[in-house]
Amino acid sequence: MTQPTEPVRSRVLSRNDELAAALRSRWQRRGVFCLNLVSSPGAGKTTLLERTLERLSGRVKAGVLVGDLATERDAERLSRFGFPVRQIVTGGVCHLDAAMVTAHLEAVDRPDLELLFLENVGNLVCPASYDLGQDVSAVLLSTTEGDDKPLKYPTIFRRSGVMVVTKMDLLGASDFDVDRAVGHARGIQPGLRVFFTSCRTGAGIDEWTHWILQQVEAKRAATEEVAAGVPGRAGAD
Repeated sequence: MTQPTEPVRSRVLSRNDELAAALRSRWQRRGVFCLNLVSSPGAGKTTLLERTLERLSGRVKAGVLVGDLATERDAERLSRFGFPVRQIVTGGVCHLDAAMVTAHLEAVDRPDLELLFLENVGNLVCPASYDLGQDVSAVLLSTTEGDDKPLKYPTIFRRSGVMVVTKMDLLGASDFDVDRAVGHARGIQPGLRVFFTSCRTGAGIDEWTHWILQQVEAKRAATEEVAAGVPGRAGAD
């Protein structure tokens, strides 16, 4: 595949940033918390979303946009939980961008929307360059991967506010060292919030879900304060 020249790449990213800013402004006005999930392939984004949506059912108005290179299988899995879900098939593109999100948004947006999940394409490189208007990016790292992933892909960890260590039930099956992985990640992003989860046993899922609900409430409260003319708060990031 021919790579874009630097001027072309700069124009593409500049246009993406404009669209992402419009999305962020949209969510800010309405008090919608937008969470972008990123990881390498197989880290468990869709399974984590399944367990998350199970727990959020009846507690929040949410929508899901899920990216995949070629299939709609993830959307089929996630649509079982009663939330609007739209698959974005990227046709081989290794990341979501703000134009894709904008084009598919009406399928999941509702006037009372409070929470929007973006499940990015499995990739730790390209998604780091494309702002989607999210409040927070959560990067997943499974215990079946190398604990040096933060060192190999520092940009995605630097631009994330949360790290979710997944597949904790498999800890010990490989040389993955949790303390070393967290140390590497926080060496890059000192403020990183870390969750430890297992979708098989349910460990850590309640804590993760509780944090999401806290962010939804904080975003709503900040938006209401801005609307009321209270200075000081502009978002939940």
